[in-house]
Amino acid sequence: MSMVTNWPGARNASIPPVFPLIVALVGAIMVSLLTFPFGGWRFVIATVIGVCAGFALYHASFGFTAAWRRIVTERRGQGLRAQMLLLLLACLLTFPLIAHGPPLADWGFRSGAWVLPFGVTAMVGSFVFGIGMQLGGGCGSGTLFTVGGGSSRMVITLGAFIAGSLIGTWHLPAWAGLPKMQAFSFVREFGAIGALLTIFAICGTIWLVSRRIELSNHGSLEPRKTTGSLLSGPWSPLMGAVALALVSVATILTLGRPWGVTSGFALWGAKIASGLGVDVVSWPYWSGGRANVLERSVFANSTSIMNFGIIFGAMAAASLAGKFSPVLRIGWKNIATAIIGGLLMGYGARLAYGCNIGAYLGGIVSGSAHGWLWGLFAFAGSSFMALMKPRFGL
Repeated sequence: MSMVTNWPGARNASIPPVFPLIVALVGAIMVSLLTFPFGGWRFVIATVIGVCAGFALYHASFGFTAAWRRIVTERRGQGLRAQMLLLLLACLLTFPLIAHGPPLADWGFRSGAWVLPFGVTAMVGSFVFGIGMQLGGGCGSGTLFTVGGGSSRMVITLGAFIAGSLIGTWHLPAWAGLPKMQAFSFVREFGAIGALLTIFAICGTIWLVSRRIELSNHGSLEPRKTTGSLLSGPWSPLMGAVALALVSVATILTLGRPWGVTSGFALWGAKIASGLGVDVVSWPYWSGGRANVLERSVFANSTSIMNFGIIFGAMAAASLAGKFSPVLRIGWKNIATAIIGGLLMGYGARLAYGCNIGAYLGGIVSGSAHGWLWGLFAFAGSSFMALMKPRFGL
């Protein structure tokens, strides 16, 4: 996934590299100061984790969207194999935490998992999200780090993502009651060791199949990307996978739950709508415990502050790489696909427990079967749209 997309006739803004770096540093510090009254040092640490995530996502170009598209349209699997490495590394660390609790728990370290049922609603939501990924040009994490990296088009995608998330919270009760399977935890059923062996088997199979596909179509594997400078990049997919695995574990230890992204978008949309006079509080989704979340500052929401951190971390990375150069003119076709893709991702995420981070990565590192099922249907939707885009001239 490219950080800044250039279209014919587009003009790039000329911005001194030091300016976005200063903005990123000041922004991260301000978020830390604003969130401290609500969550203390735990929220400050969460902000720092978000900054590190954005930095790693940008320098490693670690996008789920491009990896899924390339294995389908180009028969190249390096990105998909990097994802499997990320999952393996993260599960290697999270499964023992979930099964036995974190070391030094008395010091405030936490552990938690999302083990959720998967049914028709989540199936539709994840498939729709996959379609939106290819139209919008990013995923949950991809949208945030490309916005931070200076992509003007992805700002449009993010706005539509937020709107789609809000609409999803409005419509969600209509999807209630559809058939679903019981939640299944590999860790609970097989123990930490058995669950790890299962995940190794699944990821290993996907790794080998993607490798075989690439070799049979190209005769050799794509040259491995190497890591350049730690600060200015680029990073190899291997380094990106290691960094994001550590982000996943650090989030669980700090916040007591897996890394998530899109619930923050739903909150932002609800606050904007409420400010415009929409009676969001009366919606079932925002009643009960979520009403309190809606009434409080966004800086009291741990998902939101990590999202802000990702944006500022990616902005700092783009500045250090000398690549922060927003496009000031965007064609109507790119605007249209950004809006449609963002709306679909936002809506699908609310139906399916989240995005590629909260539902897919978060579910798998929790040992939950719903993470793998989410990935299966999202990949199907992504593949469908990746193959259809050329037919529509996209």
